[in-house]
Amino acid sequence: MAVQVIGRSLMTSDQTEHQAKSVGGGGWVVSFLPGRTLTIEQATAAMQAAEAVAVVGVLADQVGLTTLETVGLAIQESPWCEPLPGARGWRRGLLERGLVER
Repeated sequence: MAVQVIGRSLMTSDQTEHQAKSVGGGGWVVSFLPGRTLTIEQATAAMQAAEAVAVVGVLADQVGLTTLETVGLAIQESPWCEPLPGARGWRRGLLERGLVER
């Protein structure tokens, strides 16, 4: 995965066709987030997320699912067993950071 900044005004990737463009004043817009102006750090994170989606798409193809099916099932379906005592599970980590509600 490689997000590249070209001429301090365009972000591209070798993993996705999405792009981010500088709009001046430190603001950036990303092709899949129309109407939002982001910082360079946020635009970079958005581009990295788009790269991750591209990777999931390749893996989803290998198991005969769409990208959305794969992500949806991975989010909705419970794992087979509870994490080991003291282990910080993925959902628990999100709860602790206030990113999801109980």
